[in-house]
Amino acid sequence: MGAAQVALALGLALTFVCALLLWWRARLTWIQTGLPKGQVIYADTGRWKPCQPLYAPRFGLSGKPDYLVQMGRQIIPVEVKPGRRAPEPYDADVMQLAAYCLLVEETTGIRPGYGLLRYRDQTFRIPFSPALRQAVLDALPQMRRDLRRSHVPRSHDDPLRCRFCGHREDCEQSLVD
Repeated sequence: MGAAQVALALGLALTFVCALLLWWRARLTWIQTGLPKGQVIYADTGRWKPCQPLYAPRFGLSGKPDYLVQMGRQIIPVEVKPGRRAPEPYDADVMQLAAYCLLVEETTGIRPGYGLLRYRDQTFRIPFSPALRQAVLDALPQMRRDLRRSHVPRSHDDPLRCRFCGHREDCEQSLVD
């Protein structure tokens, strides 16, 4: 075997190893997102093209889920909370995901059977039941009233939640310094 053939064989081997490493990294990233197998058709993560909010004029509701994954005819909303660790999902996160399910239903005409809530170490599959759908609809008037108010009381007594809140600097009710 000549030097050119050895160089070609080494080049092919190196290309194969690089391809294998890239595939492994992509697979690991996919697993970490908690996304199901399916086609990602919407991503509001900053790595994709900018996405328009979903809008349901009938309910005066709009929002931008982190991902929408199409699985057959179903479109599954996925909300990712990478810093959260909890044995059970927070009620507020469930309601946010349910609102995205409602938006998917209104914008596509097809009701998702569930949504996915991804925390740091696990993914929760949240059924979009009629009761959860109604809970979102029941919460909308209170949310609208709160948007018009200048002062809304804190809805929890969880210092850890306050510590990582995006509004902590401006909050007069923060549980942490």
